[in-house]
Amino acid sequence: MVAVGIVGMGVIGQAIARAVTRDMPGVTLAGVTVRDPTRSAGQRALPLAELIERSDLVVEAATQAALREIGPEVLAAGKHLMVLSVGGLVGVFDEWARLAEKHHCRILIPSGAIAGLDGVKGAREGAITAVTMETRKPPRGLAGAPYIEERRIDLAAIREETLIFEGPATEAVRAFPANVNVVAALSLAGIGPERTRIKIYAVPGQTRNQHRITVEGEFGRLVIEVENVPSENPRTGKLSYLSAIAMLRELGSASRVGT
Repeated sequence: MVAVGIVGMGVIGQAIARAVTRDMPGVTLAGVTVRDPTRSAGQRALPLAELIERSDLVVEAATQAALREIGPEVLAAGKHLMVLSVGGLVGVFDEWARLAEKHHCRILIPSGAIAGLDGVKGAREGAITAVTMETRKPPRGLAGAPYIEERRIDLAAIREETLIFEGPATEAVRAFPANVNVVAALSLAGIGPERTRIKIYAVPGQTRNQHRITVEGEFGRLVIEVENVPSENPRTGKLSYLSAIAMLRELGSASRVGT
């Protein structure tokens, strides 16, 4: 039986907690950690240190800032860490991987709101020459991002598809910490955040979050397109937490399909 603790009980954390407690053989919920205990959604709220002690695996379902705070503590305790705010790993991933190796635990990164990371990992065993990603979201799905706030971009004034950002994943995860964790996962599966490029568009009237990924290398060319229905949080697609639930379910399963 794998005991799972969850840090953060927003839309994603609550969905994962429901799945674990309802129907996930071999997996049990150890408890949750939240800044405000009254927002634990009926689950057992524990201080972080106690949550780590009671858990075999801790799921970060909060923010990049929270991840930076809890990550080293979880790994130093020898507990597995599942990361959903993947952008927070950019710049510290190698260091944390060494910490995990030292304490005999693992960092787990679900595919999130995209597909095809198995193909990217396979392509990496050869030579990848380029990885690019185009993300299209309703304007409200970008609201509150530091990049939007700093440049005082009026999202409500956008009337047609507009390119908001273009650059490497290293810059994108800082500019849009709650919006493009998928490009961080893509970069870690492939050629790194410096060489992985992304374009972010705001598209009025669009009802889904769209991602198009193109990977080129000695294997050929891989193109992946995903259209996600937003969750209750417009910045996050439902597939983000569904992929995390699927990864947890595999922990208690006797079989595994896919890379």
